[in-house]
Amino acid sequence: MVETSESLLETLLAPGRTVLCDGAMGTMLYARGVFINRCYDELNLSQPDLIRSIHEEYLHAGAEMIETNTFGANAIRLARYGLADKVSAINHAGVALARKAAQHSEEKTATHAYVAGAIGPLGARLAPAGTITAQQAHDAFAEQIAALAAAGADLLIAETFPSVAEAEIVVRAARDIAPHLPLFVMVTVDDNGNTLDGTTAEETATRLTIAGADVVGCNCSSGPHAVLDVIERMRAVTHLPLAAMPNAGLPRAVDGRNIYLTSPEYMASFARKFAKAGATFIGGCCGTTPNHIKAMRSALRAIDAQVTAKAEVTDETQAAVQPPAFGERSKLAGLLANRQFVSMVEIVPPLGVNCQKELDGAKKLADLGVHVINVPDSPRASARMSAQSLCVQIQHKIGIETLIHVTCRDRNLLALQSDMLGASSIGLKNVLCLTGDPPKLGNYPDATAVFDVDAIGLVNVLRNLNHGLDLGKNPIGESAAFAIGVAANPGVPDVDNEVHRFALKVEAGAEYAITQPVFDMRLLETFLRRVEQFRIPVIAGIWPLTSLRNAEFMKNDLRVAVPDEIMFRMHKAGEVSADHARAEGIKIAQEMLAHTRPQVEGVQVSAPFGKYTAAAQVLELLN
Repeated sequence: MVETSESLLETLLAPGRTVLCDGAMGTMLYARGVFINRCYDELNLSQPDLIRSIHEEYLHAGAEMIETNTFGANAIRLARYGLADKVSAINHAGVALARKAAQHSEEKTATHAYVAGAIGPLGARLAPAGTITAQQAHDAFAEQIAALAAAGADLLIAETFPSVAEAEIVVRAARDIAPHLPLFVMVTVDDNGNTLDGTTAEETATRLTIAGADVVGCNCSSGPHAVLDVIERMRAVTHLPLAAMPNAGLPRAVDGRNIYLTSPEYMASFARKFAKAGATFIGGCCGTTPNHIKAMRSALRAIDAQVTAKAEVTDETQAAVQPPAFGERSKLAGLLANRQFVSMVEIVPPLGVNCQKELDGAKKLADLGVHVINVPDSPRASARMSAQSLCVQIQHKIGIETLIHVTCRDRNLLALQSDMLGASSIGLKNVLCLTGDPPKLGNYPDATAVFDVDAIGLVNVLRNLNHGLDLGKNPIGESAAFAIGVAANPGVPDVDNEVHRFALKVEAGAEYAITQPVFDMRLLETFLRRVEQFRIPVIAGIWPLTSLRNAEFMKNDLRVAVPDEIMFRMHKAGEVSADHARAEGIKIAQEMLAHTRPQVEGVQVSAPFGKYTAAAQVLELLN
């Protein structure tokens, strides 16, 4: 039984869902050395493995819908290469290759992928401006559509149409030949949002709706800004679902080649904007690659998860519970909720079974009025006493609250959930969600990493536990009542990606953040400005350097931004003596604390090499 246009669209248009499509085929072929004077559509016949491998890359990146390599597979375009008699063969092969890739992906992921038959414009002007009559255009489109339908395409995507008149012809041809297939129609526009024949976005959407398209939208064009403007304008005049698939910006000439420079992270930020503007089908056009689609997938998953979580918690899952107010979950949460400046010190678990030194340090810090002890989870992928064990002993024996780091490196999703349920049951309510350092950085480089999820996924897990739901959305009784924290690094080279991931963490449910050590105030200030729109309480990391070598380790091994001025200060102090270097490190840390205090909600001071006295000296500035 053939699935109707209506039933397939109902499946694709589930409430709150966005569908991620693939990116460019031509860009990928060009990158693999296929000259631009080749007929890319013919590669379905001569190089099928190449085409299928590109489909598989997009599916692996997270695409749920892939387009066949048939953009120019109509008789008028193919005639330029002497291939006008190969319309049926090329389109059948295009569908077969995409279907095989989709089936292979489904076998591995159990996630169904849809195959869209791609239809591009004729590449020749319609009469009277050109020589192609409306009937000739209709016949060319009909021939291609018949081949795509017979080969088993799930739907049709007519894209990059420069004129609405030509797009209307393809709609009529599709409705004549394959009325059972959903039809997407997308135009390309200029910087004013008009098609290349001067039709406005509003008129385009209206005419295509009347013509009988199932989905309308915009692709290609000058990049995501132009497409977003068109989507917003189309949304105002049509009830149809919308599709947005922009180029990765405009190409730039680099060493004689046209290169698209728009980053995956930038495209991902627009994927979220497209979804919020009302687009259901989101993908990429020229210049987009599997890396772009992967980044867009992460952005859209955060939106989908947020929508799904709200629906599950408030509507569908009657067993879900409301977690306690944030300020009631722990002392740390209470301080942040009441806008009291938080002080915490990091104590690293010991390499062996004896943690007396760490307990003594916690006692000294508690006596000085430190609010929270921060306990890392096998930092630098080293084998140490579990963070959970040390946290429990500090809380029970010393009486000061702890914050436990939890990494995704060492536990699969089941173990993460089990550990978190256990942590909540024994009173560990403050959690810092981290992806974790890979094992190759540690003292057991052959150890296996898990990484079922990253820090964003772990935040989602904890948010569900806070609502009394396990991984399968089954009720677990009461709320786990975690105060959910995440990390941030204002000094990374790719700050755009850091801001992007920070936004995803907040959307997933993060409630406060702790930064990497701060040595450059300009970077922190810039980062805080960048995240202002989704700001949560930020606790600044402070590290009292102990020597020039320690500063070099921070800068080169840990990739912490340490300005040359501070490197010079540590060098000069170290020339005097080791004690002078340690004193200078404490002085620098105090300066960082003084500068950051007005801008953040707290500080976390590290105790390098277990030097708790140094951490205490830094915090004297708060008294």
